[in-house]
Amino acid sequence: MKKRENCMKSPNTILIRFPNWVGDVVMATPVAQCLKENYPQSKIIAIVRKYASQVLEDCPWLDDIIDCSDQKISSFWQTAQAVRALHPDMAIVLPNSWRSLLTLWLGGTKKIYGYRVRGRSLMLANGPKPLLQNGKILPIPMLEYYLEICRFLSLNIPHEPKPCLFFSEEVKQRGEALLQKHGIQKDDFVIGINPGAKFGSSKCWPESYFARLAELLGSRIKSKLLLFVGPGEEKIANSIISQSKVCLINTANELDLAILKPLVKRCQILVTNDTGTRHYAVALGVPTVVIIGSTDPRYTASNLEKTIVLREEIDCSPCHKKICPGDHKCMTMITPEKVLQACEKFM
Repeated sequence: MKKRENCMKSPNTILIRFPNWVGDVVMATPVAQCLKENYPQSKIIAIVRKYASQVLEDCPWLDDIIDCSDQKISSFWQTAQAVRALHPDMAIVLPNSWRSLLTLWLGGTKKIYGYRVRGRSLMLANGPKPLLQNGKILPIPMLEYYLEICRFLSLNIPHEPKPCLFFSEEVKQRGEALLQKHGIQKDDFVIGINPGAKFGSSKCWPESYFARLAELLGSRIKSKLLLFVGPGEEKIANSIISQSKVCLINTANELDLAILKPLVKRCQILVTNDTGTRHYAVALGVPTVVIIGSTDPRYTASNLEKTIVLREEIDCSPCHKKICPGDHKCMTMITPEKVLQACEKFM
């Protein structure tokens, strides 16, 4: 069994291959902080899928962000060539996939550290093995899972590590302009509602429930209800708006992952499915009510000081399926009234 080691003392260039899902990218930001604090003179470069690069923009721990497009063979080789041009001394690969490792290895990275799973030890300089339970990787908070690679390398871990997001003055002004456009004033109490989920419909609380919750919130407190609508979620938003008797602000076709930061930060409360936007809220210190059904809450069980997680224990959950093959009870059992009660704790 390989033991913990001290990695390179003074690498010039360090790459971090970030995860692919937006929420996982957010939860991995303490790795960037850890590397920059341990190697302040090194150049820290993020390798991340193009659609998620805005998540990491303006991060003070990163010196550059390289778009990673490795789904197709042609783009895979382009990414490897981009890595080679950086002449990296060292890399941390956070995903457990072979694909993410190969682009770094073919790019000539001198030492690559990551989890030794799926036979990847042949291409890794070293790395931890994940804890197993019944032959499967034991679910632990992803933030801790990623930082364990840094611990394995005997690096000093940030005190009380938490996800962090940053945005420029220009992005802040874009957000303020959008809020002004929709009539949100400085003193308004803003409740964000995030009804979508890129992963699949299994993560989505019913649209009729969101519509009813909006009515309950409208009767409980004078507020502006800001509906976060990502690409492909327009039908969900329209359905909620058509079923609700109160005014909801529809942001369809107006959001990207950069402007989402100041908009989430402006909220006094966020109500959301278990998706990337919930991790924005954690990183930005926004009180959040998260509705979880198909996913295992152990993966996100960290930094929950301002988060209320609502979940019903049923036999088939967590299933991690994209589409529920049954009656979606894990979500329908969580009533709008229960969510309102959770929201009231933050009012």
